[in-house]
Amino acid sequence: MGGRHVHGARRLLEEALDGPTGDDLVRAARTVISELGAIERLLPLIRELSEGGGDPAGCALLSYRHVLGFDKLLLIDGGPRHMLRAHVWHPGPAAREDIHNHRSPLASHVVRGALGMELYEATEPAADGGVTASWYRESLTDDGADWLLEPAGRARLRLAQTMEYAAGSGYALPPYALHRAWCASTEATVTLFLETGSERRRYTDVFTGPGAADAGASAKKKPLDVRDYLGELSVLAELIG
Repeated sequence: MGGRHVHGARRLLEEALDGPTGDDLVRAARTVISELGAIERLLPLIRELSEGGGDPAGCALLSYRHVLGFDKLLLIDGGPRHMLRAHVWHPGPAAREDIHNHRSPLASHVVRGALGMELYEATEPAADGGVTASWYRESLTDDGADWLLEPAGRARLRLAQTMEYAAGSGYALPPYALHRAWCASTEATVTLFLETGSERRRYTDVFTGPGAADAGASAKKKPLDVRDYLGELSVLAELIG
């Protein structure tokens, strides 16, 4: 399904990512997301998708406002191997993520605006510095419709690095890297985001302030319908065009 730009993006993902593992996969993901995130390649892809190319019904079901605070639009569903998404980040302190890691290697490219990011390391409870956080394991419910946060205790984390990525730059991380990101501009930030790898962890680790999540609480996903999904893609094309 899809037109020339959808097929081209699928082919690039498959050729670049079906083979490498470990650190080589992380590096390959960074290279391919940079290529796909170039405006001259991304904009025709978004426009083609907004006109019904690809799999709008399937992608709409996996597009929603993420519990970590950004709009998540699935562009290409590569099954268990790769998922290519556009993320729209909104300015303001309320939009800052919790500290977390991922189920698989990831790469991100800033298309518009600026993205701030912090990297964290776990430390011993008695270590000087750092912050104490509530630790949760985030997974999906059996039907995949909701997020489930299960308490896993307390942890102490140390800020290791702070960065800001401007439009045209990006990064790649292994799945275990602890980080959080936010919109670092006064207007919306758009990133192209890729998760890849055939081996995925069952859950991710999420660290937040005490009391910010209820034990065993689930957060509802509210997927877009097809009309709203296509409309969001049209808005996205205008935003980055």
